[in-house]
Amino acid sequence: MKKIATRSGLIAQVTAAALCALMIVFYMNNIPSYYETLRMDCTLKPCSALAPAPPTSLEALSVYHLTPDTYSLWFVIIECTFSFLFYLAAFLIFLKSKRDLLGLLAMIALVAYGTTFTSLVYIGSEDSPFLEKVPEAVAGIGRMTFFLFLLLFPKGRFVPRWTVLVFIPFCIVQIISFLSAGTAFDLLNWSNTGRLLYYLTMMGVTIFSQVFRYRKVSSSIEKQQTKWVVYGAVISLLGSVIISGFFVYPVFADNPISYIYLSALLYMVVAIIPLTLVLAILRHRLWEIDPLVNRTILYGALTLTIILIYAGSVMYLGGLFKTKDNFVISMISTGVVAVLFSPLKERLQRIVNRLMKGRHDDPYTVLKELGDHLVQPLSQEEVLKEVAGTIKGALRLPFVGIFVRVKDEEKMAVAAGNTEAIFDVHSFPIIHGGEELGTLMVSSRSQDETFSQEDLRLMDVLLRQSGVILQNVKMTWGMQLLANDLQESREKLVLAREEERLQIRRNLHDDLAPRLLSLSFNVAAAEQYVKKQPDKAVELLGELRSVIRTTVNEIRTMVHDLRPPTLDEFGLIGSIETRINEIRKTMGTNKTQENEEAAVLKIALEAPEQLPVLPAAVEVAAYRIITEALVNVVKHAQATECVVRISVHSESELQIEVSDNGLGLPILLKPSISGGIGLKSIRERTAELGGQCFFEKLERGSGTRVRAIVPFLQREEKVNEGSLNR
Repeated sequence: MKKIATRSGLIAQVTAAALCALMIVFYMNNIPSYYETLRMDCTLKPCSALAPAPPTSLEALSVYHLTPDTYSLWFVIIECTFSFLFYLAAFLIFLKSKRDLLGLLAMIALVAYGTTFTSLVYIGSEDSPFLEKVPEAVAGIGRMTFFLFLLLFPKGRFVPRWTVLVFIPFCIVQIISFLSAGTAFDLLNWSNTGRLLYYLTMMGVTIFSQVFRYRKVSSSIEKQQTKWVVYGAVISLLGSVIISGFFVYPVFADNPISYIYLSALLYMVVAIIPLTLVLAILRHRLWEIDPLVNRTILYGALTLTIILIYAGSVMYLGGLFKTKDNFVISMISTGVVAVLFSPLKERLQRIVNRLMKGRHDDPYTVLKELGDHLVQPLSQEEVLKEVAGTIKGALRLPFVGIFVRVKDEEKMAVAAGNTEAIFDVHSFPIIHGGEELGTLMVSSRSQDETFSQEDLRLMDVLLRQSGVILQNVKMTWGMQLLANDLQESREKLVLAREEERLQIRRNLHDDLAPRLLSLSFNVAAAEQYVKKQPDKAVELLGELRSVIRTTVNEIRTMVHDLRPPTLDEFGLIGSIETRINEIRKTMGTNKTQENEEAAVLKIALEAPEQLPVLPAAVEVAAYRIITEALVNVVKHAQATECVVRISVHSESELQIEVSDNGLGLPILLKPSISGGIGLKSIRERTAELGGQCFFEKLERGSGTRVRAIVPFLQREEKVNEGSLNR
């Protein structure tokens, strides 16, 4: 609420307090004269249209042990109690919110409303020409401050701004009406239609302002305040209209005690306004209003339904049997009401709950509707939207979000509702098959509201179904990711192939082709010297022989880079044995020449006698991985033992393992000096074939294990060979 400055605030407080004090003094000053007027003039004969009850007789009063004095006293007590409730509410607001502009407006409106709502000040001041205009002035002040309060509540500004253009003319008409009493400008001299349209316009603008503010501007706490104000105004308005309707029936007009009860009930209903106003301004979070609204709607509708059923039964049975005021008919109608009471209450409670909290009382219908939506051809995003929308609609929640766990990270997959209307957020895990697939994030319906047991039960049912749906969605997403990875792998393979072709082309074009062209020139030169200078020709042919040998070695090197020739000659295991023997010879030579005391590296190979027919890419990758790992062991590990293991698992996986007892991972992780790009090459070769690569430190505290698992599909040649053998 809007605060006011210290000095101007003090002036406003004093002015508002003085004005309210004058209205209260004026009210209390009229109590004796009001009582005397009722007792002497208005009980047994007509006196004023403003009298709280029509005239009656001594005989009617004596039936209920009443006299004109006690009859009048009851009305004075009821009306004074009503007004003092308004004064008490205004006093409480002044104590707690005297520095707030809205608090002062509410105080003035309550005091003015409590002063002029009853007939006390109007009848009590009729005999005084000086004071008889005061009640209308107080009523005008009450109307203007009350509408101003509603237009400003709860932020202290006009929303929308154009509402001030309606409020100012409303106040001008009120002032002119008071200053021009008895003329055509007086509201009391307007036609009923004109006066009704005048007040309905202001009421409509006020309602629109509160609805617009509630939906577009207010925060969660301000919405709770608005609910209390609207609740009090609606209940007071509907209650006063309903109760006022009973005053016109003769059965109440001829009964003086009925007027006392109806008047007390009417004032009690209207007194809800100061109660809810105090709660909205001072303690808006003292109670949650939604359960109160729920019960009010339920029992109000139930009471109205029972009254209609009872009245309809009496009228129908009375007309059917041509009787009136028959005890049997009343008993039958009462029995009908008693039988229908329980099912009516349950049915109405279900309807009210669905309006306010959702459909937790009928989860199977919710699931059926969800299933009907999911049988339609929907994308995965639309499927999750249907799930989130069903949860949001079934529980009447402002926001629902589904977070999906993908690659150990949660991201929002879909959201339903307004993200600006989020109150307290609650999370519920979505579990299926013992695996947590994601999280359901929901917002409470209002600030600090908790979910009931019925809400949690429906939530549990929907979460179970959501788990199955989310599992299917994740499987589809996983397939899409695999397809994307496959496409990316294909693109990488194509790029790698083109790069390799480009490298071969460069080698052939820039190196081999010029060398062959040079050979042709040397051959032509030798042909010229064969007859003329045979010795020179022999010399040229010798040089030509040397160049040809060098060229052949380079071609072999190029072929070896494409695919080691030992694989075609000895197979994978034979090629590894050959490479191990070459390493042993190299290490023996280095030991003899450089360091006689260097430790000898023992390399052992453990492999099956025969491997299945492997694809060429798998053979090359396995050979490169093992040779690169051995180079790392020789150059960096300072190991004395090394074991190479080759095995086949599940007939579709080749497992390669190279372990040593050297220095361990920190040394091994150094980049390779020669023989490729070291560990990066091992990872890339394994990943290209869809395999996995691990670099592990041995449990003993020293040594390293390089382990690679490469999947493969057996080639068709093996199957065809078996068929031919049979």
